[in-house]
Amino acid sequence: MEMLLAQVGSSVQTIFAFVITLGILVSIHEFGHFWVARRCGVKVLRFSVGFGKSLWSRTDRQGTEYSIALIPLGGYVKMLDEREGPVSDEEKHLSFNSQPVLSRIAIVAAGPIANFLLAIVALWLMYLVGVRTLMPQVGEVLPESPAAVAGILPGDEIVAVDGVETPGWQSVNMELLGSLGETGSVTFAVQPGVPGEVASDSPVRDKTVQISRWLVGEEQPDPIRSLGIIPFSPEIPAVIGQVAEEGAAHRDGLLSGDTVLEANGEPVFDWMHFVEIIRANPETLVQLDVLRDGASVALDLIPGSREVEGVETGYIGAGVARVSWPETMIRHLQYGPVDALVKGAEATWSLTSMTLESIWKMIKGLVSVKNLSGPITIAKVAGASFESGLENFLYFLAMLSVSLGVLNLLPIPVLDGGHLLFYLVELVRGKPLSEQAQTFGIKVGVTLVAGVMMLAMYNDLSRLFQ
Repeated sequence: MEMLLAQVGSSVQTIFAFVITLGILVSIHEFGHFWVARRCGVKVLRFSVGFGKSLWSRTDRQGTEYSIALIPLGGYVKMLDEREGPVSDEEKHLSFNSQPVLSRIAIVAAGPIANFLLAIVALWLMYLVGVRTLMPQVGEVLPESPAAVAGILPGDEIVAVDGVETPGWQSVNMELLGSLGETGSVTFAVQPGVPGEVASDSPVRDKTVQISRWLVGEEQPDPIRSLGIIPFSPEIPAVIGQVAEEGAAHRDGLLSGDTVLEANGEPVFDWMHFVEIIRANPETLVQLDVLRDGASVALDLIPGSREVEGVETGYIGAGVARVSWPETMIRHLQYGPVDALVKGAEATWSLTSMTLESIWKMIKGLVSVKNLSGPITIAKVAGASFESGLENFLYFLAMLSVSLGVLNLLPIPVLDGGHLLFYLVELVRGKPLSEQAQTFGIKVGVTLVAGVMMLAMYNDLSRLFQ
């Protein structure tokens, strides 16, 4: 019952985080259109967050209705426009379509620009509040791996990747993601040290790792481990944490806090060793000796069975107890208002560049389209980031805001970028494209957007049922 309540609570939090995240993104995006439209002299009829039936609305003195609607999957700003309905002669100068082409360009571009500004503000707040990150120290290097060939050693701290400073593993991963699908080399600046200890004052050395069509087509690329680098982590003892009510662990008597000492008469060294034993014994008796309240307890455990990548694998429905990291391995990055703003702007530019590169590589087939995510994955990540703290939520919000800004600027009709393309052509030609050409473009755009959305939803459902 407690597990069920926990799952319900987690689902509610995920939905709440998703609605809050999407609400912020949509409100800021549409406010960009709204704010510039007002300053260009366009009458705004409605500012809506969400679609469908209005749950709340009010109208201001200028006749704009502000609405929060039932379906929180987007929003819109409706402006006075002769193409969408009759406009009186005295209000024609207030319609969107009557504005100079440069004004229309400014109004349409304002939405994506607002998303980039939101990302800068979110990252500024994150750096102002402070970021906790794990020191990127190498724990192990797999033999004959690209990292081993390059001379990277256990204990090395990765201080930069291709000249970009990397204070934590997240920044290492982000820099490596930019090289997906490429052929060439990645240069790591490393400072030698001892695993689990702060790096010494040894001189920083460059190590060059060779890559060739790196991780092309990988569904869930893991750049760091694919090079043979295993990040340092503290020893994780085989102590049971959470136990699922419906799992074999609960059924056969394992309790939270139990320390697994032996399995089938052999010592269990750590948590991963215990996991390997369980995975290797689906539907097979495993005799355990566990330490509970200072006393040894014998248990007979029969793991369940499930298929993972075509292989029958054992599982018991139990997690590991939380382990604290050495405080010396945790970095606290915090900046003053000005420096935090600079860092936020730099990080926004980096995210924008990476998003554009990823889209281009996806078009070229270097990055798998299975990396596209829809609302289900976004909701799950939103919930996880919301639960893990303010800094993670702000970073996720910035990433999503940049993605929304970039995607909206793609030159696809029905998106902001498509409208901008039409207006730029009009600016060059001195007259707008024909209605037939615009209608054809919109049909193509709708087809493309619908196809991408369906693919993203398919990817979401595939991950959900794996």
